[in-house]
Amino acid sequence: MTAVHLRYPQRMQTEFDAIVIGAGAAGMMCAATAGRRGRRVLLVDHAEKLAEKIRISGGGRCNFTNLGCKPDAFISRNPHFARSALSRYSQRDFIDLVERYGIGYHEKTLGQLFCDDSAERIIDMLRRECDKGGVRWAMPAVVQQVERTDAGYVIATSQGAFRAASLVIATGGLSIPKIGASPLGYRIAEQFGLPVIAPKPALVPLAASPEWLAQFGELSGSSIDTVVSVAAPADAPKAKGRGAAHWPRFREASLITHRGLSGPAILQVSSYWQLAGGRGAIELDVLPEAGSEREVFDWLSMHRRAGQQVGPLLATRLPKRFAQSLAAAQGWTLPLADLSNAALEAMATTLKSWRIQPSGTLGYAKAEVTLGGVDTDALSQQSMEVRNVPGLFFIGEVVDVTGWLGGYNFQWAWSSGHAAGESV
Repeated sequence: MTAVHLRYPQRMQTEFDAIVIGAGAAGMMCAATAGRRGRRVLLVDHAEKLAEKIRISGGGRCNFTNLGCKPDAFISRNPHFARSALSRYSQRDFIDLVERYGIGYHEKTLGQLFCDDSAERIIDMLRRECDKGGVRWAMPAVVQQVERTDAGYVIATSQGAFRAASLVIATGGLSIPKIGASPLGYRIAEQFGLPVIAPKPALVPLAASPEWLAQFGELSGSSIDTVVSVAAPADAPKAKGRGAAHWPRFREASLITHRGLSGPAILQVSSYWQLAGGRGAIELDVLPEAGSEREVFDWLSMHRRAGQQVGPLLATRLPKRFAQSLAAAQGWTLPLADLSNAALEAMATTLKSWRIQPSGTLGYAKAEVTLGGVDTDALSQQSMEVRNVPGLFFIGEVVDVTGWLGGYNFQWAWSSGHAAGESV
């Protein structure tokens, strides 16, 4: 399915039980769930193509969930907020839906589940679920105005005006603007007086300084097995008790690019680096198999007796060109035999926690998702309804809940969409 024009007929009804703005992962799940409950649902989207973010995800195969999905894998000002929705509609529930439609899938790494063939199968599945629930579509239709009345909500669109008792905002975040990302959801939140945590690009490659690129930029394309974490400043914000000391370390590949660093480990840690305000360094353990700093020191000491050079020794465990560049950048030019114990200890520390200060990110154009969004303190974690605005719901990426790389954000879309769909 490449282009979908889901225009409604001119005489289409204008009164609904619920209107969902945003026909992505969360929006379609919400509409289908509500429709299957007998609710009259209208799904509105401004795009020409249906669920483009699903279509391009996972290299076109859609990493639709993760076997290890858990609340700890999500960033939010309230780290407990996602727990209710995730528990009531889990990864197993979505996998059951995928299996009912006969969609083949496989586990790639670290619990990540991908379609065997195409992400189009997931889009088609959700579309069919909406059809089973009698969901009506207005697409493409640009939302021009949202108004709350005594009877509910009225939205004015480029295809006409519609009314409903409930309104669900599933407009996504700002990531990947080329496929239509929009700040509409944040504007609607602000219209109703809801606080919005400042959005930032997340799961995004990091840019490096010109000085760093001069030393390592020529290694663009080199991949290194790493454990990566954030060396956050002491005043980094806490998420209701979960400060930087408790942020995770990620064991995955890091990739050197012509602009800085990318790869799964870097994308993962970028969200936490953004959470620290972009002020901390990131730390790379480039010898994760070597164990502790003490073990690295012992390894270096053993080869000191053989009079070996640092670069060639590192090349036995690291990509050769990277080993040479790292040794040169750190000034490790003397034979190991000429180095003191203190020098070897410092070398071991660097190899286990190589600090790099990013100069920024590559922005929303390269970001997988958006960090921040509608403050969860304003929402019910059971239903996703705004506490002080009855009938108004926010779900998916527009909310201040951001998952790890590897299917977690899609699971949040399914879970939060299902929670709202059961409540509208």
